[in-house]
Amino acid sequence: MSNSADSPQAGSSPGRRRGFRPVRLLTVAVFALAGLIFFTSFNTAKGTNIRTDASLLKLSDLILERSHKNGQLDETNGALRDDVEALAERDDGSTQAEDDKLAGLEEKAGTQKLKGEAISVTLNDAPPDATAKLPGYPEPQPDYLVIHQQDLQAVVNALWQAGAEGIKVMDQRLISTSAVRCVGNTLILQGRVYSPPYKITAVGDPEKLKESLAASPAIQNYMVYVNVYGLGWKVEDEGTVTLPGYSGTVDLQYAKPVE
Repeated sequence: MSNSADSPQAGSSPGRRRGFRPVRLLTVAVFALAGLIFFTSFNTAKGTNIRTDASLLKLSDLILERSHKNGQLDETNGALRDDVEALAERDDGSTQAEDDKLAGLEEKAGTQKLKGEAISVTLNDAPPDATAKLPGYPEPQPDYLVIHQQDLQAVVNALWQAGAEGIKVMDQRLISTSAVRCVGNTLILQGRVYSPPYKITAVGDPEKLKESLAASPAIQNYMVYVNVYGLGWKVEDEGTVTLPGYSGTVDLQYAKPVE
C-alpha cells in the first residue's frame, strides 16, 4: 500500500475527504483562462475567419478607389483653375507687363503646360525568379529585385541638377512641394498610387540630362543591380513633348516668400 500523502492515514475517520491541493487549484485556473480566451476570440471573429487577408484586400481596394477619385478631383480642379484664370485675365485690369511677369512665375512654379525637347527614364522591377547574372555576386534577396524610393529620387535629382525645365512622373507634373514616396512596391505621388514600371519625363537639353544621369553615383549603384539582377532601366529621346501643368493644391507649411 502506498504511503503518499494522498493515502488515508491510520486512525482517520472513514468519511474524511482529502484536502484540495494547490496543484488542482492551478489546473482549474488554467482551464478557466483558456475558456475566457476562446470566448473572447469567438466574440471578436463573430463567425468569420480571422486568419484571412480579407481586411488587407479591402484596404488595398480602398486605396485604389481613393487614388482614382483623387485623379478625377485633380482634373476637375485643373479645369476650374483654367476658368478662374481666364476670368481673371479678362477683368483684372493689369498691364501687359504684369501679365507677362505672372505668366513667367506660373511657368517656373509648374502650374502651366511646358513644351520642349525631352527624354524619358523608365524603371521597372526585376523578374521574381531572377538570379545573379555575373560571377561573384550573391543570389538576390527579394529587396534587390524591386524599385525603391531612393532610385526614383536619384533620377529626379539628377534631372533637376542637369537643368531640367520641368519633370513629369507618370502622368503628374512635379513642383517644388512634390514628394516622391514609395510604400511597399507602389509609388504614392500627390495622393495617387502607381505600380511599376515607373516613367519619368523631363524637358530640357537631352544631352545634358543624359550626362547627369550617367554621372550620378546613386544611379551608378542602381546600374549594378540592373546588370546583375535585371532591374529595368531605359532612357529614351522623346522628341518634342508637352508636359501638363500641375493641377493640385499647393499647401505650404514652412516656406515664406522672398522679400
